[in-house]
Amino acid sequence: MNGHTFRLPARRCATAAAATVLAAGPVTLAGAGSAHATADHGRASASVLRTGLDVSLLNKTVHVPLAVSLNEVQAPRSAEQTALTARLDGVNGGKPFSVLRADVAKSAATTSATRAEGTVTLAHARIHVPGLRLLSLIEVDQVTSRATCEAGKPPVATSNVLGSVTVLGKRVTLTPGGPTVVQVPGVGEVRLDLSHRETTSRTAAATALRLKVSVNPLKLNVAEVEGTLTLARTTCETPTPAEQPSTPATPPAPDTKPQGAPAAKPEQDQDLAETGGSSLTPYLAGGSAVLLAAGGGAVAFARRRRGRG
Repeated sequence: MNGHTFRLPARRCATAAAATVLAAGPVTLAGAGSAHATADHGRASASVLRTGLDVSLLNKTVHVPLAVSLNEVQAPRSAEQTALTARLDGVNGGKPFSVLRADVAKSAATTSATRAEGTVTLAHARIHVPGLRLLSLIEVDQVTSRATCEAGKPPVATSNVLGSVTVLGKRVTLTPGGPTVVQVPGVGEVRLDLSHRETTSRTAAATALRLKVSVNPLKLNVAEVEGTLTLARTTCETPTPAEQPSTPATPPAPDTKPQGAPAAKPEQDQDLAETGGSSLTPYLAGGSAVLLAAGGGAVAFARRRRGRG
């Protein structure tokens, strides 16, 4: 009897524990299956030189595009190249000619979870176009450009043209207030825009120098060049942080106290506890009383049978 009496509460505890695990199971699985959104690291680019020129040969009977770039990179990359050559049929006898030569020509584009940036540094550079073999289109001492997009901050675009600038052999002074136009009789015209910068709430772009070129040496119509050149161009886009998944609410712990149970033990229960009694004592006492009553009845019945016998 005692074995069954103590085994039943154990089974009830095991059943309650299994029910608790099953109830907690869906919460645990829901948390494990939540997908973590990945952060967008933004974007950045940088280029030392980009040309978009149209070269006309033999009195504009032949058009040859000159679209080249130097150290043009997308994040995460960097490049360092100080010379750029190109080959155009009908120009320079079909041999390669130098488009740009510089002592320093670096570009870099980097991104992370919180920052995207493009940078360009150009020093002691000389740019040539077809038809001007001995004369540089432009010479610059130093050019820098930087576009920085950092999470939580406004994008920043900066560019600088430092030192002297020479266009078609003429030294010029550049002003940020407007374009500078250089005209050389018998050679052509160059329009220069200094330090062009653009920013929005999430992007930035900086160009140190932009040239609009129209060159026709001595009006010979042998190699007429028109188009644009861009020096030190950088761009960036602000990274977007990853969305943090919502933490599932922890379910309240089950209330194991029976409904309506008294907050404190009655005085008699306390006395039973002090003497080694338990909550089973009333049931044991009742069972003993039943057994005693049954035993007394059996004894009385036996005595009656003996009397009759």
